[in-house]
Amino acid sequence: MATLEIRDLHVTVESDGGPREILRGVDLTVRAGETHAIMGPNGSGKSTLAYSIAGHPKYTITRGTVTLDGEDVLAMTVDERARAGIFLAMQYPVEVPGVSVSNFLRTSVTAVRGEAPKLRTWVKEMKTAMEGLSIDPKFAERSVNEGFSGGEKKRHEILQMELLQPKIAVLDETDSGLDVDALKIVSEGVNRVAAAGTVGTLLITHYTRILRYIKPDFVHVFVDGRIVAEGGPELADALEAEGYDVYVKAAASA
Repeated sequence: MATLEIRDLHVTVESDGGPREILRGVDLTVRAGETHAIMGPNGSGKSTLAYSIAGHPKYTITRGTVTLDGEDVLAMTVDERARAGIFLAMQYPVEVPGVSVSNFLRTSVTAVRGEAPKLRTWVKEMKTAMEGLSIDPKFAERSVNEGFSGGEKKRHEILQMELLQPKIAVLDETDSGLDVDALKIVSEGVNRVAAAGTVGTLLITHYTRILRYIKPDFVHVFVDGRIVAEGGPELADALEAEGYDVYVKAAASA
């Protein structure tokens, strides 16, 4: 079963004053079949963690390791990480004009699986996944994310996840900008993939509302670039009631 291990991860980003440290020693293990929620206030470094795992060139790893089943993730290119089984659902998915959703998905699946799916099988597979996410079949011929609503973009991200069947899925604020109906649909898609027990899910959010639909096994509180508290679903309930202030103040005085 897949295991993502993050040890003492330090990450910087370039700023006007030079390199600025965002992650300050993150330790985290995510195994297949587990759902981990990373929660924290805006600016705490949650998205930096997501993009560092995926290999965004904006972020520089200065110390630490990230391994997937013992393999050095940090030595892999972005596409190698995807083929190895790391999937990132972005908070702000980008538009790809001129590339249809259907072609984009089939090309992505071909790259990950190592061979193109047979066309007849592929059409049925994609149609079934789209129906599960309440996506109109006409959506397949639209350019990727071009003119999509916020809900359509997020459903497209989860559609990719369902078809690619990654080992580790990193969902960066997937609930951002979703109304309650879209949130339920997206959450159901995440739960369908998770139900197979073959994917480890890292769910990044600063709201607890998505956790009403996606139940985490572990909750980690992220403040000032590090994990400052860990627990089970009850920790999310405490955050709902009390907020992050106690953790922010503790981090500031440390």
